[in-house]
Amino acid sequence: MTNAEIIDLILEDLKKFAAARHNTLGVPSFTTSMKRLGVSAPRLKTVAKNWSSILYDFTPEQWNELCILLTKKGIFECQILAYELLWKNKNALKGLTPEQILMLGSTLDNWASTDTYCTMIAGWHWREGTLSNSHITEWLKSDNRWRRRAAVVCTIPLNLRSKGGTGDPQRTLMICEKVVNDRDDMVVKALSWALRELSKSDKRAVENFIKKHWERLHPRVRREVTTKLETGRKNG
Repeated sequence: MTNAEIIDLILEDLKKFAAARHNTLGVPSFTTSMKRLGVSAPRLKTVAKNWSSILYDFTPEQWNELCILLTKKGIFECQILAYELLWKNKNALKGLTPEQILMLGSTLDNWASTDTYCTMIAGWHWREGTLSNSHITEWLKSDNRWRRRAAVVCTIPLNLRSKGGTGDPQRTLMICEKVVNDRDDMVVKALSWALRELSKSDKRAVENFIKKHWERLHPRVRREVTTKLETGRKNG
């Protein structure tokens, strides 16, 4: 089968699980320019698992080519599915080039896609050395809020144990420091998340960062990170 034929079959499977109530992920403000089928996250993971088995004999090169095409389909669930498929196939994930990694994230326009891409693809490759610091910091110069959020969320795999992170205060705080004055809501929330995640492995580094930048930090970041440091929870 050609990639086009495979994608058509994947779409048939996704449409079987379509439900209007999932069009906003339960968040009324969730928007994207991509078409939404309305497939829940658990159902989407089921499709990813099934197709991982069907395509077991694909080479990493074939796998990566298919996933890039899925992200260019203009359908939200196809984009997320591509990231899930790559995360399930570590040989394919490891085989991505910097150019392919950037192509996989070229259509980000919402928090769900951005966070999935960064935690499963871009941030993982930054930690592993495929992407350089300059790749990530370049996004911070963008007028596109999703690019700037992506740079911050890429710190999560550096510190999140379930994604293989062991703690990296140097790179995490390098990025966080560059967005202290950014007041875009999506970046503010990402900054809070990044600092809270780092606090699990280096509480002192986060305490010092908060103290140093207290006057410049958004009130949300001050509140959530301080609560995390004091109680271990995001909200008191």
